[in-house]
Amino acid sequence: MKNVLRYTISLVLAGGLIWFVFKDINLAEMLDRFAKSDWRWIAVSCFFLLCAHVTRAWRWSMLMEPLGHKPGIVNSSVSVLTGYFANYIVPRMGEVTRCGTLYRLERIPVNLSFGTVVAERIFDVVILVLLIGLNFILEFDRLSTFFTDFFQSKVAGGNGGSGSGMLLGILVGGLVLVVLLAIYLYKNLTLRSKLQQNALVAKIVQFAQGMLEGLLSIRKLRNPGLFILSTLMIWVLYYFVSYVLFFCIPETSDLGPLAGLTLLVVGAIGMTAPTQGGIGAYHLLVGNVMILYGLSQSDGITLATFIHGAQMLFMLAAGALAFLFVLLKNNKTVDEPEQVSA
Repeated sequence: MKNVLRYTISLVLAGGLIWFVFKDINLAEMLDRFAKSDWRWIAVSCFFLLCAHVTRAWRWSMLMEPLGHKPGIVNSSVSVLTGYFANYIVPRMGEVTRCGTLYRLERIPVNLSFGTVVAERIFDVVILVLLIGLNFILEFDRLSTFFTDFFQSKVAGGNGGSGSGMLLGILVGGLVLVVLLAIYLYKNLTLRSKLQQNALVAKIVQFAQGMLEGLLSIRKLRNPGLFILSTLMIWVLYYFVSYVLFFCIPETSDLGPLAGLTLLVVGAIGMTAPTQGGIGAYHLLVGNVMILYGLSQSDGITLATFIHGAQMLFMLAAGALAFLFVLLKNNKTVDEPEQVSA
């Protein structure tokens, strides 16, 4: 019942977001623009996406070497593809499906492989946080104007003060406040002890310790440099997956590299939403943030739909082939003992 309820809620959430995003969009016009787009760039994007997933499989196999297992790149890649395929059906099921598939192919215990998946997710979160910071530094004027305009219109009723200066003051003030609070908690042993007894604080501390342990696990790898290189390669490939699709549509063909960085960051945040493959949330976030680069909301949503749709269709096709590969290989493995005994 819990799984059914979770799946139903995610479907309702995705449906509500899709309705909200497309309620004012002319779908016939959007489809016509898709038909006139340059589809050659989709092949390039799908190639980059496949390379990213193979690189992720390579990185995953590195994490399992210290545990005494070294899965083949084909079986690891197939497992990764089935995981992404499962995420488009049931949110957050990709990790479990990926590990279960690898068990069927390589007989690596699920509990071991799942621990490595958690560890690699920690590194991805760190890279995403760094990219968010880099994006905000490189596009400070554009992003600060967007957020301060939103703040003034929604909170201050349009009567706020200076834009980027106010936002910079809020950020600096907030950072100083966090540092002072951390120093105070470090020196006040009594208050720190009381906070540690709080269930929510204990979970936060446990999560932070787990992230730190995951980051430090890189020291156990045979070649930490290759692991870092593969992590950077994954995100560079993710960047090109979306950026090359700018050239499919005339309205977005002149968008620059920084627009691609913003799309990567915002799109990655949207994909973390508890909906199937980030459906709805991705369209909402990317469609609106592209307004910062001179696109209309309609053009932004068209771009988001084009990018998300191309990736989703490719992953569904690749994931289905991966599942078929697993089934055929597993059946062959089961049949072999029977043939020998005969």
